[in-house]
Amino acid sequence: MRYILLFSLGLITQLTIAQSLNVERIWKSYEFIAAGAGSYQMLQDGQHYVDFDDQGNIVKGHVEDPTKTPEVLVSNDDLKYNNQPIQVSGFEFNSNEQKVLLITNPTSVYRRSFEAVYYLYDFQTKKLAPLDADHTPQTLAEYSPDGKLVSYIHGNDLFVKELSTGKVKKLTEDGKRKKIINGTTDWVYEEEFAITKAYCWSPDSKLIAFLKFDERQVPEYQMALYGELYPQQYKYKYPKAGELNSKVSLNLLEVDNAKIQEISLDSFEYIPRLNWSSQSNQLVVQTLNRHQNQLNYWLIDANQKQVTINKFFTENSNTYIDVDNNLLILKDGKSIIRTSESSGFNHIYRIEMDGTSTPITSGNWDVIEFLGLDEQKGVIYYSSAEPGAIYKSIYCIDLDGKNKTNLTPELGYNNGEFLNGMKYFILNYSNANTTPVFSLRKANGELVSVLEDNADLLKKMKKENLSEKKFISIATPNAQLNASLILPKNYNPTKKYPVFVNVYGGPGHNEVLDSWDGNDYFFHNLLAQDGYMVLSIDPRGTQFRGADFKKSTYLQLGKLELEDVLDATRAFAKRSDVDANRLGIMGWSYGGFMSSLAMTKGKGLFRVGIAVAPVTNWRFYDNIYTERFMQTPQENADGYDNNSPINFAADLQGKYFLIHGAADDNVHYQNSMEMISALVKANKQFDLFIYPNKNHGIYGGNTRNHLFNMIHDYILDEL
Repeated sequence: MRYILLFSLGLITQLTIAQSLNVERIWKSYEFIAAGAGSYQMLQDGQHYVDFDDQGNIVKGHVEDPTKTPEVLVSNDDLKYNNQPIQVSGFEFNSNEQKVLLITNPTSVYRRSFEAVYYLYDFQTKKLAPLDADHTPQTLAEYSPDGKLVSYIHGNDLFVKELSTGKVKKLTEDGKRKKIINGTTDWVYEEEFAITKAYCWSPDSKLIAFLKFDERQVPEYQMALYGELYPQQYKYKYPKAGELNSKVSLNLLEVDNAKIQEISLDSFEYIPRLNWSSQSNQLVVQTLNRHQNQLNYWLIDANQKQVTINKFFTENSNTYIDVDNNLLILKDGKSIIRTSESSGFNHIYRIEMDGTSTPITSGNWDVIEFLGLDEQKGVIYYSSAEPGAIYKSIYCIDLDGKNKTNLTPELGYNNGEFLNGMKYFILNYSNANTTPVFSLRKANGELVSVLEDNADLLKKMKKENLSEKKFISIATPNAQLNASLILPKNYNPTKKYPVFVNVYGGPGHNEVLDSWDGNDYFFHNLLAQDGYMVLSIDPRGTQFRGADFKKSTYLQLGKLELEDVLDATRAFAKRSDVDANRLGIMGWSYGGFMSSLAMTKGKGLFRVGIAVAPVTNWRFYDNIYTERFMQTPQENADGYDNNSPINFAADLQGKYFLIHGAADDNVHYQNSMEMISALVKANKQFDLFIYPNKNHGIYGGNTRNHLFNMIHDYILDEL
C-alpha cells in the first residue's frame, strides 16, 4: 500500500525500488547480526576454561592453546535422566570442581530473573540426579563455599540440599507469592537495582545472609493477556511513584538449625547490596533512604556469639546517589574499594572500616565500572571515559593510585570481561562503523588470540555502501552537546535534506557513543538511503561528563533535556543542507517520553514524532527510578506535572504516532491509554498501534519486522 501511495504522490523513484537495504533483511532474516565469542567459564587454576562443544559435551580447554583438543569432562551421553536427555543451558562447578550444577528448562520471570529445573552431576560417580524433584522449579541455585551444600529458592522460600546424604532442608517457612519473598527480590529491586539474588553464603558455609521482602502492602498492577476466549488477567506488585514499597529486612540464618536472626539497622528504605568479606564472617551491607541521597555502609560481624553492627561510612548528596556494582571488599576485611561522584566525577576510593576515605583515581573524567582486582599484585582493573564521553577504555592502576596504564589504546568502545584468576580478559572492541572484534588478552593487554573478528559481516557491510556515522558537537545556549550524524547516501552539499532525530536522553544513559549499534545502525542507514539525515543528540542529564552535567535535571525530568534537544535541532537545522520544514523525531521508553514532549511542547518544530512505549506521566512509573530523580509526587507535584506530555496534549502539532506493547510490565500501557484520553479530550488527531501480549521490548516472531516496517512506512509517508 505504501508504494501505491508514494507512486500516486509522485515520490517514488527507481533508486528507492532498487535500494539494497530493507527492513526485512535487518529485522526478519537478521542478516547483520554480529557474532559473539561466547563466554569463558574459567577453572580455579586461571588457565583452563569449561564450555560446551558442538556435540553438547562439557569440555575443558586451555585458554592459550586453542589448537589442543579439549578434554571431555561430561559426555552428552551422560546428560540423561531416566534415559531421557536433558537440555542444559548453563552450569556451575563446586569449589573442588568435582561436581557440577546444571540448569535446564529456564523460563523468564521478569527482565533478569528466571526459574529452572536444576540437576547435579558428580564427576567421580558419573551420576546425574535432579537437585530437588519435589520442589520444582527452582531459582538462584548455588554451591556453598565448601561445596557440601546447594542452596536454592522455591516458592519464595530458601532451601538447602546436603550433597552427601541427599537430604533437603527448608530454611524459611513464610514465603508466599505477592506476600513474602525470601532470598530473591521483588519486581522493582530487580528492575532498578539490577539484582535478583538477595542471599549469600558466609565464607565458612555456616551462615546465609538474606533479604526478606514483605510486599503485602505494595499496590498491585494488572494487565490483560489475550489469546483465549476470556483474556487472562496478569497481576503483580508494582510500586508507582509515591506508593508503598516492600518492607525489607536483613536476616542472618544459621544453616545447621535454620535459626534466623533479623539484623536491626537504622531507618532506611532500601537494602540494595550485601556482600560477605572473603576471609571472615563479616558482612558489608548498603542501606539507602527513600530520596536515595544518603548511602550508608554497615559492617555486620558474625564471628562472635553476639553479632556486632557498625555503620562505618556514609555518603550524602544534594541530589541522588547511584547504586552500582563498583564495590570490592579486600581480603584483610579492613577496607573496601568503591566508586563515588562526590568529587564531581566518578572515581575510585579506598574506604577503611574507620570511615577514612582515600582516592585512588582522580581527574575530570568518569570511571565507568570495576572489572576486577588482582589483590596479590595490588592492581585494580576498570573502564573509564577518560578519552571522552563517547569512548570507553580499559585501565589498570595500583591500589595506591600509581602506575595507571591504558590497556586498550585504540579509540572506540572497549568492553572487558576479566576471567577467574585475573590472568586474562576477553576484550570486545568496536567503534561506530566497525563490527565487534573479540579477543583474548593477558592482564597487561597483550593479545593472546582473536576469538571472533566478524570479518564476514564487515565484508558484507562494504558491499552495502553504507553511510558512516560521524560525531559532531552542537553549541546551544546552555551546553555544548555531543551528537552523531549519518548523512544521506550520495550526499550532495548543495541539496537540502530532511532530518530524522533519534533520541533517548534519560539520566545516566548515552545514545551518542563510538560503539557498535547493531540493527539500529542499519535501520538508520536505511533511512540514509531514503534520503534522510539521521541525527542523535545527548542532552544534559546524560553521563560521563561529570556529576553536574548528569544531575542537572534533578527534580524536573524532561525540562532541560527537551530544551537541549530543541535548541540543538534548531541549531542543526540552520545548516544550508537541511530542509528545516522536514524534521522528525523518534524515541523508545524515555526516548518516547522525549519525542512526546517534543511534539507537544516543541511549538511545531517537528513535523513527525514517533513515541514507542513512552512514559507520559512519571506518576505512572516505578518509585525507585522515578523518585531517585524527582522525589515523590506529593513533594514535587510541579516537577511531575510541568513536563508531562499528557498535560500538554492540546499543544500537539504535527503527525504523532503512538506505539505500545499491551503487556509492558515496565512502562505500563496505561501511559499510552492516558495520553490517548488527553489527546481525544483536546480534539487532537494522532496515529496508534498496540501490540497484544508484548512487553517493553516489543519482540518475538515477526514482531520487530512488523514494527520497523510500520515505522519506516510512516517516516516515508509523513516526513
